[in-house]
Amino acid sequence: MSKPLVAVHKFSSCDGCQLAFLNLGPALLTLTEQVEIRHFLEAGLDDPETAVEIAFVEGSISTDEELARIQRIRAQSKTLISIGACATSGGLQALRNLGDTESDWRQAIYAQPEYIRTLQHATPIKDHVKVDFELWGCPINSQQLVAAIRSLLFGVPPLENDAKLCLECKRQQAVCVMVTKGTPCMGPVTRAGCGALCPRFGRDCYACYGPGENPNTDALAARFSGLGLLPDAIARRFLLINSNAPAYRDAGLKALPSGRYPTQHD
Repeated sequence: MSKPLVAVHKFSSCDGCQLAFLNLGPALLTLTEQVEIRHFLEAGLDDPETAVEIAFVEGSISTDEELARIQRIRAQSKTLISIGACATSGGLQALRNLGDTESDWRQAIYAQPEYIRTLQHATPIKDHVKVDFELWGCPINSQQLVAAIRSLLFGVPPLENDAKLCLECKRQQAVCVMVTKGTPCMGPVTRAGCGALCPRFGRDCYACYGPGENPNTDALAARFSGLGLLPDAIARRFLLINSNAPAYRDAGLKALPSGRYPTQHD
């Protein structure tokens, strides 16, 4: 019996989520006994046009070429899974969505901006094609990948983990930094999955795993204000790694008096 074929594709991103595969180490060899990885440039496998059972996609859609390529990948993949903040919400590069691409960052950053070819906005994969499952995180962790693949091999959908990080802190017996130290923390509106890494080391969560289920961003923004954060600081808490996630974007812009993010022209 042939093994299911798997492909790992990269779009606009830093490659960190692809490293979650390589960080498996010996477990990656065990995984290849169950599936055959046909395309994965990070690991030296180059076969982007092959039809596969499972396609993992890292990165946001930021160029016309990427927009055309994701359509081809979707057509040749039975199951498509977006991995990481860039693929699920647009990632850090979606910060440019808050301003004007041409005047606010292209001219300011590049010496020869006329050579830059990009879409007006950086957007998640689901804005363009059907996504069967999402793995959130910046970056995702290796356990998420293994769990997702094993679930699919058994013919069941992967488990959606959108519980709040605060629950994970309790499971890990991490002391709440907001209660005990008065440190503004995004944990109450952020999904679990990281193992409460930052709070376990005494620092606040900065929401790299995106919004959890039914996030009460209004209440958290009010709490941040009570802790002494000014409106622009509150906005920056929400408008960071997952700034294009609707719950965070709306909360961040709502915190600003103008209702929009300031640009170099303000």
